[in-house]
Amino acid sequence: MHIKNVHPFILKCYNISYRGDEKMKKFMTEFKGFIMKGNVLNLAVAVIIGGAFGKIIASLVKDILMPVISLVLGGEGFENYKYVITAADVDAGIAENAIYYGLFIQNIIDFIIVAFVVFLIVKLFAKASELANQKQIREEALAKELEAKKASEQTALDAKKPKVEDLLQDIKLLLEKNLKA
Repeated sequence: MHIKNVHPFILKCYNISYRGDEKMKKFMTEFKGFIMKGNVLNLAVAVIIGGAFGKIIASLVKDILMPVISLVLGGEGFENYKYVITAADVDAGIAENAIYYGLFIQNIIDFIIVAFVVFLIVKLFAKASELANQKQIREEALAKELEAKKASEQTALDAKKPKVEDLLQDIKLLLEKNLKA
């Protein structure tokens, strides 16, 4: 019998609650929030694109670079470069046991190419970030300069404005002139 099928009075008498279900709902809600954050989605997309990029690089090395390198070195293909530890014996059913150093070299070249491309991407993003920061700093400096200019213009305008005392003095002089005339 499931706990949800028990009468609430009995659950209360034995101090049993649905807290497990509530905790699970809260956990799932938090998990959904975590999954739907932009960083997790960006990471998922990056992993997928990275996998596809890795396949492209592997194909570039295996199908284009290695045949050219093998041709220059005078071999039959890097994947065939190996050190045989135990030769194969078809009659006895023994498989060949060998160290495939050609494949290892091919994987090293794959890694170097991927590492170089990642280095270039990181360097590009660092440069773009630096340029964006420099632009922001210039914009902030320009805004401060403009603000300072406006403040100095306002101070100059305030200095040119007649003061209340001066206006009152002028009014007084005019009134005195009008009374004498």
